[in-house]
Amino acid sequence: MKSAVRWLMPHPFLTLILAVVWTLLQNDISAGMVVFGLILGILIPWGTAAWWPDQPQDFRLGKMVSYATIVLWDILVANVQVAWIVLTRSNESLRPAWVVIPLDLREPEAITILAGTITLTPGTVSADLSSEGHSLLVHALDCPDPDAVRDEIKDRYERRLKEIFL
Repeated sequence: MKSAVRWLMPHPFLTLILAVVWTLLQNDISAGMVVFGLILGILIPWGTAAWWPDQPQDFRLGKMVSYATIVLWDILVANVQVAWIVLTRSNESLRPAWVVIPLDLREPEAITILAGTITLTPGTVSADLSSEGHSLLVHALDCPDPDAVRDEIKDRYERRLKEIFL
């Protein structure tokens, strides 16, 4: 029975997210929209299941919610910091830098979330992943101390992602 459910809904959490997002995007919470959202939430993951990598085995949703809250806060703070830099500093006084972040993460999903987090945070962008997946190249808009940026990314984001993806 479990394999039949897994065949019908290969990614149950994604099914739920797609159904909720569809319903919210329609701006009409009705039974018909919810049912259609569930149909889409089942069909899209089912139709694309052949191209999905294996799911992480040990994923901690509670810790992911905490991580997302920290990332959202950091995005807000970084927006203010970048706006302040743009409004008050000349281009000549900026200290942009390329920073290599050695990765302890090995799961592709965790590395993708880390790279996305860095890119979503204003003032930094993930530029490249080494061919072995052991380091990430990050560009920082204003970086007086590249080692401090590296250490902050490893401590603030990578450490938490290692707890999420055991």
